[in-house]
Amino acid sequence: MARGRKGRDISGWLVVDKPAGLTSTAVVNKVRWALDAKKAGHAGTLDPDATGVLAVALGEATKTVPYITDALKAYVFTVRLGVATNTDDADGEVLKTSDLRPTDEEIKEALHSFVGDIQQVPPQFSAVKIDGERAYKRARDGESMEIAARDLFVDSLIMLGRPDIDHVTLEMVCGKGGYVRSIARDLGEKLGCYGHVRELRRTWSGPFDAADGITLDEVEKLARTPELDAYVQPLEIGLADLPQVPCGAEAAAKLRNGNPGMVISSDVEYGDECWAALDGRAVAVGIYKGGELHPTRVFVAPV
Repeated sequence: MARGRKGRDISGWLVVDKPAGLTSTAVVNKVRWALDAKKAGHAGTLDPDATGVLAVALGEATKTVPYITDALKAYVFTVRLGVATNTDDADGEVLKTSDLRPTDEEIKEALHSFVGDIQQVPPQFSAVKIDGERAYKRARDGESMEIAARDLFVDSLIMLGRPDIDHVTLEMVCGKGGYVRSIARDLGEKLGCYGHVRELRRTWSGPFDAADGITLDEVEKLARTPELDAYVQPLEIGLADLPQVPCGAEAAAKLRNGNPGMVISSDVEYGDECWAALDGRAVAVGIYKGGELHPTRVFVAPV
């Protein structure tokens, strides 16, 4: 008989202000240990050298991860102009250099072409799979790959400042699947001077803001204490972009068993995706059809 995973049945979100130098998986593992959580995951990987919002889902909140992953996210990053690297960041080997430095006006003009629905080729050193293997593993072996371009929605890309002639600081708001390193690389190519990411910070992700995050040092300091539990936000925050429809106890029981249940709605339409709530607590996510919610995800009732 397989053993069940040890830990507490704690559900919700812990927003970590991720430090540089750690993988997202390492942060999740630290949070799981600190909260003695049975189950944990994250909504959107950050590169090891990146900092900022890493939203860690606990327990039943892991069922809401897709809604945070699909939400808009904001990044503030600094591009080093004049140098292209094989990783598209400062850790890589230098491939090409240029003495050309664009003006502020030229940079601002070039940014327009990266806004809206664009096509983006992920970096060679990325987690995308090529013939079943992660690209970064093949890149580490010295292989150069053809990686297909992917769709990306960029809501905005603006210039925040120019620390010096070699650097420019930008802010990007985009949908899921965006690689900031690719933006830096492609911007450098468009400007004719090359470029790579020097620093990167995710300032917000969906409903989660870096200003509300807890540092990993604080997580370790408060590990296994009620004080750390107090930082855990309700799982319902992960459903902020979906309409909420109330339901009664009888309907909640049906929904939690995977059956349609009656809900009260005045502003959702037939076929809309929404979530049912009993006394404000999430019961299920599903499709609204003529007064009933047909569940696609159900949440275990809190004990």
